Amino acid sequence: MNVRTLCLGILAFEEASGYEIKKAVEDGMFSHFIEASYGSIYPALTQMLADGLVSVREQVQEGKPLKKAYSITEAGRKALKNSLHELPQQDKFKSEFLFQALFRDQVDPKHLEAVFNEQMDYLCGELATIEECRQSVEPGSGHAFVNGYGHAVVSAAIQYMEESRSSLGLPQKPISSDAAE
Repeated sequence: MNVRTLCLGILAFEEASGYEIKKAVEDGMFSHFIEASYGSIYPALTQMLADGLVSVREQVQEGKPLKKAYSITEAGRKALKNSLHELPQQDKFKSEFLFQALFRDQVDPKHLEAVFNEQMDYLCGELATIEECRQSVEPGSGHAFVNGYGHAVVSAAIQYMEESRSSLGLPQKPISSDAAE
């Protein structure tokens, strides 16, 4: 998928500025698809505007420059639909955590445990976010499928990490006093 298709997808849901598109890519529901920088989003918007795939509306903001709010046009919806009929590239997974785990014998055990715990905290946070989103998705929708897929992947990662602490030479997680009661 290219940045143009990503921008059209975001704009298919609602009008947005380049900044709002970037936020959706970083922190929003589009954060799990592809990365996009301002340096790729703004040129894509400019080209799509020239191609008639989006329209722009300028909004006055007090004490700030004009805000350009982009909307998808009918031609943009057709372009998005055509892009969605292309075969996607295979998913790419990159992890600095796994790189450190690969070299566990060369990493101080206390550091490795801290890195492991940080990764678990991150994954648990991601799962909590997915759970929050699950409450607002319509069953049987594309949102529900994507949410369920994310839930399955993150849950499996958490389960694997919980079961495999010892393979990194880490002590088993202590049972909390609440769980023992």
